Amino acid sequence: MLYAIISVDNPDSLELRQQTRPAHLQRLQVLQNEGRMVLAGPHPAVDSNDPGLAGFTGSLIVAEFADLDTALEWAASDPYQQAGVYASVTVKPFKKVY
Repeated sequence: MLYAIISVDNPDSLELRQQTRPAHLQRLQVLQNEGRMVLAGPHPAVDSNDPGLAGFTGSLIVAEFADLDTALEWAASDPYQQAGVYASVTVKPFKKVY
């Protein structure tokens, strides 16, 4: 089943996000390689693809997992979560219509 992983960044976490980004992307690449990734990306803090120093307010990942517990475990071990970039993470089932 598909699950949406909706994360909200801690304030002033841009530098930490940038430092942790390679490990985060490497982990996402595994999902992509396995054909389980639907989409993933950050939420810019301003209306721009490159928000510069404004940074990001969080992230969205939609991917396939065996069950909710597996998706929750995967989200909890994300490098951004481990490093303290995220203030909160919500994981819930997602039904793709289009």
